[in-house]
Amino acid sequence: MTINTTSADTRSGPREQRAALGVTRASLLAVTEVRWALAASALFLAGLAAQLSGAPVWLFWALYLACYAVGGWQSALEGLQALRKKTLDVDLLMIVAAIGAAAIGQIFDGALLIVIFATSGALEAVLTKRTADSIRGLLDLAPETATTIDTSGEERQVDAADLRIEDIVVVRPGERIPGDGVIVDGNSDIDQSSITGESIPVFKAVGDDVFAGTINGTGSVRVRIDVDPSETVVARIVAMVERASETKAKKQLFIEKVEQYYSSGVVVATAGVFAIPMLFGTDLQSALLRAMTFMIVASPCAVVLATMPPLLAAMATAGRHGILIKSAVVLEQLRLTDLVAFDKTGTLTEGTPRVDRVDTVTELSQDEVLRIAAAVETGSEHPIGAAIVDHARIRGISVPVASGFESTPGAGVSAYIDGRAIAVTKPGVSELNSTTQQIADEYEAAGMTVVLVWVEHRPVGVIGLVDTVRPGARSAVADIERITGNPTVLLTGDNRSAAQDAAKRTGIVDVRAGLLPDGKANAVNELQALGSLRWEGQPHRVLVVGDGVNDAPALAAADIGVAMGRTGSDLTLDTADAVLVRDDLGALASVIDLSRRAHRIVVANLVIAATFIVVLVAWDLIGTLPLPIGVAGHETSTVIVALNGMRLLSSRAWRMHGAV
Repeated sequence: MTINTTSADTRSGPREQRAALGVTRASLLAVTEVRWALAASALFLAGLAAQLSGAPVWLFWALYLACYAVGGWQSALEGLQALRKKTLDVDLLMIVAAIGAAAIGQIFDGALLIVIFATSGALEAVLTKRTADSIRGLLDLAPETATTIDTSGEERQVDAADLRIEDIVVVRPGERIPGDGVIVDGNSDIDQSSITGESIPVFKAVGDDVFAGTINGTGSVRVRIDVDPSETVVARIVAMVERASETKAKKQLFIEKVEQYYSSGVVVATAGVFAIPMLFGTDLQSALLRAMTFMIVASPCAVVLATMPPLLAAMATAGRHGILIKSAVVLEQLRLTDLVAFDKTGTLTEGTPRVDRVDTVTELSQDEVLRIAAAVETGSEHPIGAAIVDHARIRGISVPVASGFESTPGAGVSAYIDGRAIAVTKPGVSELNSTTQQIADEYEAAGMTVVLVWVEHRPVGVIGLVDTVRPGARSAVADIERITGNPTVLLTGDNRSAAQDAAKRTGIVDVRAGLLPDGKANAVNELQALGSLRWEGQPHRVLVVGDGVNDAPALAAADIGVAMGRTGSDLTLDTADAVLVRDDLGALASVIDLSRRAHRIVVANLVIAATFIVVLVAWDLIGTLPLPIGVAGHETSTVIVALNGMRLLSSRAWRMHGAV
């Protein structure tokens, strides 16, 4: 096997901290909304501490009012801008309610509302910034410069963005290919995992297509650029992710869909409660007190807390069990999932080959075949060579020292052991006898990667390697199919035989192989539309799980995108709506079930909050609701719905796979 480059792959080692949105403390503080939210929270806590410690009233009032100013000015400004456009939103209503609370002495309630909304706005700003940064960073996959060669054979360095169709570029071992094109001279193994998801480098020779951003192996090749830099696969990934992300950004929480009507209704009703009694001779103070009481009891504090605590509690519970959910909107949308699609390499499988079978075609034993193959492959850095060496060591085979190691791109490796010429090659480099050819064909039909072991130019053994399926992947697939009610789907850029093998080992029937990134996104769109034929006009709500850059468009196009935290590329982690921090596929069914439970609690809380609001508002309008009772009733409803939502923080709220 050929020596693989040591250049950084898009799938690096464990990165739980980076998976948690990939945001450092410094980058968080660089977001303006985060700084204002932190300042507002600090002032609120300082005011609360002063109030509880019996400090002078003026002190904690001053701290709370400072919290108002610091945390509420942006919402107030946005609300006023919306008002100029003749619309009302809940942000403006929150500011008015907070001011009303302060006007009648309930400064604590108002400050709490300000902190809640400032924190929510900061989270949204962080996610927006990270997504934009990651999309721009994707272009780093392709090198900034390229080496072109003119008709006279002279080389010169140019910006990769300035490449033109028909330019000839030289790509040396270990370099990234600067543009999409065709090899016109040379051959090499190309690591295409960032684009196609193939776990093993692919041999490319004259006439074969190559992609920008993929990594050249040990051979030197010349590539004719056939695609403008703005139209490469990498550039198309950027465009697809941006378009799909903009579409998904329009999704809202259930409660946000009615906020316009609620905000308008409360404002109009408050004005009416104030003005109508004045028309019938009520004094100003009484009318104002009734209107402020109405504003307090009708304000959406309990409604907001009816929605957010259950969702936030569920997000925290999911986080403790290894799933990072990036927003409350995502958690709510998860409950609607009725079809799940998986990437193969790095998702269902671990992305590293392992030896599955060894057959001999001579008098040599299996251990002897492994012994000499491992001795030759010790000099190789190719993933297949590493798998053979590891398998020999696991079996306790003593590996001898080989000499005269040579690597031939696209063919294999060779060396000498005790004076005998040993080679490990892929099929096709030399003619095989019928027995060896039959075994190799059987291995390939089973989706294995096949290598042949030769002694003195005579085949002595066949080794079959497969990509390692993640532990628990089969049970995870079964649990997901049970909870969604639909069969899962495999979407992969790998070849069909390898895809079918992985699908067979994980229990997936629907396999779509050989897909480039845009092909995966198109497949997701087809799956979404497919539901319209089966479920009375209702489209499928598709969840896609992936890890590589090539999966990012599919994750963005899906209703919910989930990234593998340890092996996921930067773009995939940032494009995804949720991250499996521990790469545990078994948690997917559990988190869908958790989302459904959270929704049921939200609905129950909204009923509770609405009941309190209706009763208190009716009391205030029909009779005379004493302000203390109105505030007490309002706070009681707030406490009840908050505590009800907190139930999802319990460890019992998480139902492990197999129990959903």
